[in-house]
Amino acid sequence: MQQPAVPELAHTHTRPIHWLATATALAGVVALSSVLQPNSATAAQPTGTDAKNAPAATAAPPDPGKADFPLTCGPVKAIVVKKATGDLDGDHRPETVAVVHCDSPMGTPPDGVYVLTNATGKTAPRIVATLIDPKDSVTVRDIAIRDRAVTAHLFGYSSPDVPRCCPDVDDSAKWQWKNGSFLRSTPAGAHSV
Repeated sequence: MQQPAVPELAHTHTRPIHWLATATALAGVVALSSVLQPNSATAAQPTGTDAKNAPAATAAPPDPGKADFPLTCGPVKAIVVKKATGDLDGDHRPETVAVVHCDSPMGTPPDGVYVLTNATGKTAPRIVATLIDPKDSVTVRDIAIRDRAVTAHLFGYSSPDVPRCCPDVDDSAKWQWKNGSFLRSTPAGAHSV
């Protein structure tokens, strides 16, 4: 008969005393961990120039309902029909892009598209850019902010002879903040009809 290559070790056979020792050790670790807790976490508050560059934690986006838009609507009022919010210039404070037109009872009024920011110390937001002027006779179907850029799906007219009810130009546009102004481009994959 052959002998095993490794001699039989006493600790390879569990006995009730081993289970009792393991349970006691585990209970001790649990009890000790409930007594020894780490200190409360505290975040260091930025000071000086760090405070100026720190993101605004509770900055609310500008409310377009409080803005004064440069539209002359006669007896009707200007209404916000669409809006999108997001950080367009990388300052960690949201801007609002508002699509606004006169609340006309008939026809399809042209839209204006405005970028709003919260004015310091004032209740009304400030218009910082006009992306589409109502004089351009464009209607905005969709608007969004993605990757710090404004994208819009637009309807327009190829000539003044086209009835205002029936736009015949389907277009897309993208605006991105670069070097202190919004630059317009056509998004990839966009095409007009």
